[in-house]
Amino acid sequence: MRGLWIILGIIGIVLILLITNSDKGSLLGVSNDKFASAVFLGIWGTIIGAAIIPRSGGLKQAARNAVAWIAIILVLMSGYIYRFELQDVGSRLTAGLIPGSPISSQAANGRNQVMLIRDNNGHFELTAAVNGTEVRFLVDTGASSVVLSHFDAVRAGIDTKNLSYSIPVSTANGMTQTARASLATLDIGDIKRNNIPVMVAREGNLSTSLLGMNYLNTLWSFEMRGDRLILTE
Repeated sequence: MRGLWIILGIIGIVLILLITNSDKGSLLGVSNDKFASAVFLGIWGTIIGAAIIPRSGGLKQAARNAVAWIAIILVLMSGYIYRFELQDVGSRLTAGLIPGSPISSQAANGRNQVMLIRDNNGHFELTAAVNGTEVRFLVDTGASSVVLSHFDAVRAGIDTKNLSYSIPVSTANGMTQTARASLATLDIGDIKRNNIPVMVAREGNLSTSLLGMNYLNTLWSFEMRGDRLILTE
């Protein structure tokens, strides 16, 4: 416990020295960045050394501890270096175990991002929350609007009995008669949208709801990278 307080004290002194000498850009003839790096590397070296050197057991035990710590450090370094590849593998595993599962992340510019993996049928499908209800969508850039199947519209709480199915809509599967409606919320992973106008297909005319261009056009970008579709808010 005493050692911990000593280390915290050293960190505090270093921070004070760096703050008070920030205008000069150097401390004891060494640039602030290099001085801070040297001090913190020294602290880490002390901590690791204390963990490696045993209180008893001799050099053999010390060697074993050193090998164990080196292995841990190498694993952590490898995980950091290959973090994007590991993230991609994890996303593929998740998509394989839960087809249509949107994988949320953040782009380099801080924007929310959702990745979809192409399904075995060659299409991009996803599960979204529509008014709080899970709905399966097919991403269809040939559809001008989000089109809900009659079944999904009922599940999402839309009063389909008083709709007028008089508006033709073009989809990848052809034309269908729809009625205008609106969704309070449409969430795909971390990308959330409110008050989205949609079309509701006449009962029996559409088996799978479609995610059309009026939703995709609300995004900052959407792009296809091989078998992945990246939606960026």
